Amino acid sequence: MVEEKINDLIFKELIKRGYSLRGNTRVWNIADSKLWYLTPKQAQAYLDLEKAKNYSELMFKAELKMLESHMPEISNKVLHGDAINIIDIGCGDGKKARMPIDVLHKKAKIRYCPIDISSHMITVALKEVRKLEKGEVVDFRWNISDFDNLENVASLIRDSEYRQNFFIFLGDTISNFEIHEVLYEIVEAMEEDQDYLLIGLSTASKDPEELMKPYDLESNDKFFGLILSQLGFKENEIEFGVKFENSRVEAFYTIKKSKVLEFSGRKVNFYEGDQIIVGVSHRHTKEDLERIMKIYFEEYKFYFDEQQSRALILCKK
Repeated sequence: MVEEKINDLIFKELIKRGYSLRGNTRVWNIADSKLWYLTPKQAQAYLDLEKAKNYSELMFKAELKMLESHMPEISNKVLHGDAINIIDIGCGDGKKARMPIDVLHKKAKIRYCPIDISSHMITVALKEVRKLEKGEVVDFRWNISDFDNLENVASLIRDSEYRQNFFIFLGDTISNFEIHEVLYEIVEAMEEDQDYLLIGLSTASKDPEELMKPYDLESNDKFFGLILSQLGFKENEIEFGVKFENSRVEAFYTIKKSKVLEFSGRKVNFYEGDQIIVGVSHRHTKEDLERIMKIYFEEYKFYFDEQQSRALILCKK
């Protein structure tokens, strides 16, 4: 990890949130995915993380196998006409959308619209899906967006030919957020009896060690470490760790030596043993997910893997 110029957005977020106490440990929580992709370097580091062998096998290959099994049935449920918009929420490099695109393209005209808060991700996703040559690719200013703008995106992409929107939210991306806040925004963007949402996520299992495996990797340290480097920390001043607490996986750094950070006339004192949480991934039980889906959707169906450790959830407003 190379020390970089202090990023004012990350520094301000740190000051705004402050710290809480867990026992005698001061815990600073800046686990906000908006801070993960502030620079192209960070965005590319995430794409490199997705490609890392162990992470890919534990996270994405399992979901891909499920999509291969269930997308034919899902496509039959989703399609109401001969044209459909695929709105890829948190698109990353666009590869999570390849299976839905492959299956739906055989039955209808496709228009793909990637949504991400990172312009770098959008650029990569647009290039990746255009190479497939399986439909239109929407490139407009709303591509770089978050959930607050999703209703605008859904309205703008819908027209007389492409009336139906199919939202896909794959790759455990939803687990990085408070699920109620996210689902509320998505539901507001959906048209009743017309649109569908497909969620892909990991569920809570009885073994926390299994839940932490995808995150307790050197590639995660390289990715999350870029946040700490933009606060002014050097590699030898922090130590990466992962734990399971409060029904979520937490990626954090422990301060190895007391340090004072100063930026724009403001000072923050860190003490040896302080922890900075940089990423969280929520885990819900099957029963919890059932209760949550009932709140927001008229219809929904679960597709589980053999271990019931991963789920696809098809939802209709």
